[in-house]
Amino acid sequence: MNKHLSPEHQELYGRVGEVLHYLWDPIGVSGVPQARDEYDSYVPQVFSLLVSQASTQGLIAFLDHTATQTMGLNDTEQGREHTKVVVRILEDWREFLRDRYARNA
Repeated sequence: MNKHLSPEHQELYGRVGEVLHYLWDPIGVSGVPQARDEYDSYVPQVFSLLVSQASTQGLIAFLDHTATQTMGLNDTEQGREHTKVVVRILEDWREFLRDRYARNA
């Protein structure tokens, strides 16, 4: 993680990693402590999409593409619906942190 990020962005970056590991978790490793870094390579891109106010569809497309094309998982309706839920959570974190840090500024 870039140490030059604002405190708000540092926290958001960490939250993205947690959400990807514990909630998105397309390969089912969230209960394996040794796999905590499994999705770390996707955090910078998801973080960047969130910070740049990418569309909800853009975030969904990135995660769905990552799961199906990069990881080689099957494209299922259940997987797409799960990704939508995860993206809402990521966007909620972005807004919550933005509001919290704005109030504390």
